[in-house]
Amino acid sequence: MNYNTLKKADEVIKSKIDGDEIKGASLCVIHKGDTVYFRQFGMADVERNIPMTEDSIFRCYSMTKTITSAAVMTVVEKGLLSLSDTADMYLPGFRDQKVLKDGELVPVVNKVTIQNLLDMTAGVTYPDASFPAGTYMQNMIDRYYADLEAGKPTTTYDLANRIGQQPLEFEPGEGWRYSFCADVLGAIIEVVTGKTYGEYLKETIFEPLGMVDTDFYVPEDKQNRFMENYEYKPESGKLEPCTWQHLGLSYMHKKKPAFESGGAGLVSTVGDYSRFVQMMMHGGSYHGVRILGRKSLEHMTMNHLTPQQLKMYDWESLRGYGYGDLMRQMTDVPASYGLGSVGEFGWDGWLGSYVAMDPAEDLAIIYVIQKCGGNGYRDVQVLRNIIYSAL
Repeated sequence: MNYNTLKKADEVIKSKIDGDEIKGASLCVIHKGDTVYFRQFGMADVERNIPMTEDSIFRCYSMTKTITSAAVMTVVEKGLLSLSDTADMYLPGFRDQKVLKDGELVPVVNKVTIQNLLDMTAGVTYPDASFPAGTYMQNMIDRYYADLEAGKPTTTYDLANRIGQQPLEFEPGEGWRYSFCADVLGAIIEVVTGKTYGEYLKETIFEPLGMVDTDFYVPEDKQNRFMENYEYKPESGKLEPCTWQHLGLSYMHKKKPAFESGGAGLVSTVGDYSRFVQMMMHGGSYHGVRILGRKSLEHMTMNHLTPQQLKMYDWESLRGYGYGDLMRQMTDVPASYGLGSVGEFGWDGWLGSYVAMDPAEDLAIIYVIQKCGGNGYRDVQVLRNIIYSAL
């Protein structure tokens, strides 16, 4: 690893902070089991005058999904769940589902399976009023937030059942749509284990790996390390603290929620998350602690989508990638318009944080910022190209 090349990342990140595009960042590069680059830049919280540190706590948002994928496979390995099981075996809200076809609600032909949920091919959506199925989900989540404000929070299990009661966008297996699927999986884990989702994660993944700062909220005694989430305000032309949440998240991550979101709810530190990454990179174990078996990891890190499903998998940031088990998998390096390796996998989060794991090079990248909508995929591409060129 060429460390002089790696240091080029410093100026790239500093320029984003100097331009007030982001307030703070952390970048970690792990190569052959060693952390070869781990630097922090700028402020975790400008208003409270808290600089970025190695143990700054960030909101994972959809970087939660990689952990949920692993959690599902641990339950499969215990024989408590089969990937061919249907969701309605565990959640009554998924019984007698309807799908929107030509503007009408008709009974589904195929039931949603665990594998459909892992691959985002279930027909479930996120709240989005720009299309009919998304509008149903938006109305549901609006009611959820109204209940929350009225002091009637909804549990993980109950919200998953509400999700199942909304019309599907397409017949299960016929397309791909980014959605609440991971949150439904968290509820199913609760049913088959008899534990809350947070309890199961702590017992099965976090405590064995030593992930001491990873949870669904930040307790008061750790909030002096909690990064602020910033939002660009066109009226002022500046980044300002974000005062809202979505996707069912609550209490600004400062109080234990009733709904523990398997799709977006975790907070963590780069150090904690790197322990999970090292486990995923090295056969399912870390420092002698085994979390997953080799065949489970193989299943998690291969493309599952068919050509028909891939037609809906059309984000610019996913060019050259397939998808399966809540993660992207590199299938075509030239198509990605960047440097990389076939077989690289990972995911990112709504606030711009990003993880990539590359078994071929024994290389992992963890990049953390906290800005609504992120700062554009180009930032990640530039940093990736620097890191790969340092090999």
